[in-house]
Amino acid sequence: MGKIILYITYGIFIGLLAGGVIWITSSNPRGEPVGLLPTPTPELVTVYISGAVVAPGLYSLPLDSRVADVVDAAGGFSVNAQQEQVNLALVLTDGMQVHVPGGGLPSHISAGRVNINTATSDELETLPGIGPTTAQNIIDFRLQNGPFQVIQDIENVPGIGPATYERIKDYITVGQ
Repeated sequence: MGKIILYITYGIFIGLLAGGVIWITSSNPRGEPVGLLPTPTPELVTVYISGAVVAPGLYSLPLDSRVADVVDAAGGFSVNAQQEQVNLALVLTDGMQVHVPGGGLPSHISAGRVNINTATSDELETLPGIGPTTAQNIIDFRLQNGPFQVIQDIENVPGIGPATYERIKDYITVGQ
């Protein structure tokens, strides 16, 4: 008889527990619903850059970007850019065109091509993919080995392989 009372007590307890769970899950929620805001996406400005830059075209940049940012995005100034004519601090606006004027070419630059036998480090750095170290390697190589005979000879410079040569071959000359 004691076991029967114990089973009845367990049955009543489980029944009350199940009823409470059903009542809680079926009742309407209380309070105000919480609205989640969408994740803000950064606003962009689209700018057209033309003229004496390595890769003119359309660029989308974050709001509050400056002319210097779009010049960097376009690969930097080309060898004949009149940089002093450009206000690099100007804040960009959507739909704006930035034009970088070009000017006369220095004597060691022929038809927009950099003469790798006479160019300075700064001028060599205007070539796509050529940074300060590689520019210095080019200068050191020509000082040690004499002038380049053909543009393909630049592949003998440490740090310049076939891929770099393919990027710069249309921008270089040996002055012939």
